[in-house]
Amino acid sequence: MLDKLASIEARYNELGEKVIDMEVINDRELWQKLMKEHSDIEPIVFKYREFRETRDGLEDAKEMLRDKLDDEMKELVKEEIKELETNLDTIEEELRVLLIPKDPNDHKNVIVEIRGGAGGDEAALFSGVLFRMYSRYAERNRWKVEVMSSNEIGIGGFKEVIFMIKGKGAYSRLKYESGVHRVQRVPETEASGRIHTSTSTVAVLPEAEDVDIEIQEKDLKIDIYRSSGAGGQHVNTTDSAVRITHIPTGVVVACQDERSQIKNREKAMKILKTRIYDQMLMDQEAEIAQERKGQVGSGDRSERIRTYNFPQGRVTDHRINLTLYKLDAFVDGDLDEMIDSLITSDQAEKLSGE
Repeated sequence: MLDKLASIEARYNELGEKVIDMEVINDRELWQKLMKEHSDIEPIVFKYREFRETRDGLEDAKEMLRDKLDDEMKELVKEEIKELETNLDTIEEELRVLLIPKDPNDHKNVIVEIRGGAGGDEAALFSGVLFRMYSRYAERNRWKVEVMSSNEIGIGGFKEVIFMIKGKGAYSRLKYESGVHRVQRVPETEASGRIHTSTSTVAVLPEAEDVDIEIQEKDLKIDIYRSSGAGGQHVNTTDSAVRITHIPTGVVVACQDERSQIKNREKAMKILKTRIYDQMLMDQEAEIAQERKGQVGSGDRSERIRTYNFPQGRVTDHRINLTLYKLDAFVDGDLDEMIDSLITSDQAEKLSGE
């Protein structure tokens, strides 16, 4: 590990010289690429330097013990050695985590797709709860939410809602949310007081950038039609809804939320690219699925990952067996404790698999 860290530091120093070279600065694309690499490895280099400094301090303290010291001084040095050894172990563990290969999509925006599952109107209402939960979480992180497509029911829920969350690190925090979410509560749609169980599915996809995927116009079938459903005066009056089919993969996306056909087409294309890119990622992961089976970050969307029990005010994540008794705060966007635990568990899995 130390040899690897030394080579990373050497690369960091090399990059530091390159990014102030005028020839590199004039090549904006190259400069941005090198600056990103420099920024990405900086935390590792700083932690490695802290490790070296602590290790050197420990060696100095041990050397002092070999000198003739009075009893009081000897005890002070022993205490310092104990503290430095503890610090060194902590720093070493932090370095191991920093050296885990980064997910190249972690910095990206996300497209979140929520669909009502089993439970009819109650599942659609729960989808609305989840949409608000993620919107509030985005708000807490100063991320921007943009609805791409939605299919609302009249009582405040969604059969389906697709939205983008734009913000640094959005995918790194939200990628663990893909899967089946189960709710247990007395439905708002009935007054009998019986607890029902419903489900909604969540898919969190990294936004596809132009460099990630290229779609040929000849591979698209585009249909224009009249919008339907709740949505204001423009609905049922103009042919603004757009449905795009990607012929090679069979992926179909429809958008009708905007008044403008052009805007609906832009949103549909963004969702289409993201779904195709996500399918490419899923295919890549399938090749190593057996190695990663059971890991928190595996992204199996058919897996029931979490239960929201309203009568008992608790939320349980089944992947890490964590239960929090603060359901009201959780569905209001207070997700960090759960997400931090999922990230820690994922890192532990990856470290044990080294």
